Amino acid sequence: MKRVQTMTVTAGQEKEGLRRAVGVWGSFTWGYADVGADVYVALGLVMGAAHGGTPAAFAMTGLIYLFIGLAYTELAATYPVAGGGQYYTLRGLGDFLGFTSGWALLLDFTIDVSLFALSAAGYVNFFFPALQKQPWLAIEAIAGIGFLIFLNLRGIRESSRMNEVFCAVDMVNESVIILFGFLFAFNPELFTYQFIHQFPSRHDFLYGASIAIISFVGLESISQAAEETLRPATIVPRTSLALIFTVLIYALSFSVLSLGILPWQVIAANQGDPVAVLAKHIPIIGFIAGPFTALLAATLVFASANTGVMGYSRITWSMSNFRLLPKWFSAIHPVHRTPYRTILVFSMIAIAEVILASLSANAYDTLANMYAFGAVTGYILVLTSLIHLRFADPYSPRPYKVPFNVTVNYRGRRVAVPIMGFLGLFGSIFIWALVVATHRIGRIAGPAWILLGYIGYFVFRKADGLPVFGNIKRDWEAEQIRVLSAAGEESILKAYQDALAKRDRELAAKGGGEEGGGEGRSGSGSGGGREENG
Repeated sequence: MKRVQTMTVTAGQEKEGLRRAVGVWGSFTWGYADVGADVYVALGLVMGAAHGGTPAAFAMTGLIYLFIGLAYTELAATYPVAGGGQYYTLRGLGDFLGFTSGWALLLDFTIDVSLFALSAAGYVNFFFPALQKQPWLAIEAIAGIGFLIFLNLRGIRESSRMNEVFCAVDMVNESVIILFGFLFAFNPELFTYQFIHQFPSRHDFLYGASIAIISFVGLESISQAAEETLRPATIVPRTSLALIFTVLIYALSFSVLSLGILPWQVIAANQGDPVAVLAKHIPIIGFIAGPFTALLAATLVFASANTGVMGYSRITWSMSNFRLLPKWFSAIHPVHRTPYRTILVFSMIAIAEVILASLSANAYDTLANMYAFGAVTGYILVLTSLIHLRFADPYSPRPYKVPFNVTVNYRGRRVAVPIMGFLGLFGSIFIWALVVATHRIGRIAGPAWILLGYIGYFVFRKADGLPVFGNIKRDWEAEQIRVLSAAGEESILKAYQDALAKRDRELAAKGGGEEGGGEGRSGSGSGGGREENG
């Protein structure tokens, strides 16, 4: 068999790594630009399916999003590297499922770019109603993706600055709309009537709930930027928790406010610019709030597409470094230090998705149909990894832990089992089942994308002499030391090294026998070992 080296990124490779340039506000806005913008797109789509039950649809998926968000917060603070859910799954479940998670999330991120670039065009055309149709929407979306390619090739700092400005203004605008809407326009009787008497059928409600999950897709963006975030173990928990509750409040507020101001049919009929239409009907500020919201929504939704470019470029860069994709994808631009090949390749896929979706009767619905499949598939694997890593990697310090844990004895150790992790896992499986059952396009295109990825993975791994269903053995302990050292987390690094030293002393006292299941010593997907043949 051809000899291969483990692909663990070593300290010697750090000089070619990604540039740390994202602070507290930048980290928050990477997530907010993705999640916070989603309501601008999802509101009309969910209203078209869930009718008067729209707030309930948002609330149900919002609860599941809370559990998922807390899991991502723990994992991103513990393993602050580019790759996000793909990296966590690789650490917890091994190469094959690590690839599955990354490939599923790649589908999500490419659709994020295509759907939100298209939505940005829709909000721009609030001012040009004659262009609110194909092919003009597709042409504008493709031009927008071209600009994002240029921006992301320049670097994370440049694209992060755009997010920071747009998000600050948008949060003020959304708060003003909610405040004035509830004070001067909200009609409790209209809301109650629509919620009770225009509640949809069970099938339509579940379909609406499965679409509503796109309002909460985006926490992956904070994780993707962790390797470019300053002091990530400190910053990521703060920004993630703030983002979780900010987005929940906004999503629920807009869904309730809409039904208390307008018939649901009005919002559903304006899927290209639903929030701008809502703002236009608010007394006192409506004459300016409508156009201003349309302009601001266009910029924020465009910023969300920007986070998608960052997301798929970082996932593929990480997957390539860990030999889940060909090494060709890991090339870093010599000047800007950005993964330029992944940006170009997957941006072309996003452009192709815009073109294909524009040929359907409703491009927004077509893309949303596939959007949730990749994200929820990835979430299921990430939540499984969270639970498994509590057992397999007890030595890595966790600056933040998912709350509500039950302590159990496992192989002579006390392990905190995350109850919320299990709730998030069951909830994600439920949403995945809804997507498969109710999304006609998603249940075909989603598995087809996964199958295509498996074919490529099989060919690549066989050609490089790597195990297809097995794992390359990796020294995860050395990897974790490198990660914490590169992040500047000196106190956490020392705590990790002390935990490893204590473990080694205990093993020596027992006669040098290896501890089963310990990360870095097991040959399983969560374990490591030193370099050897694949």
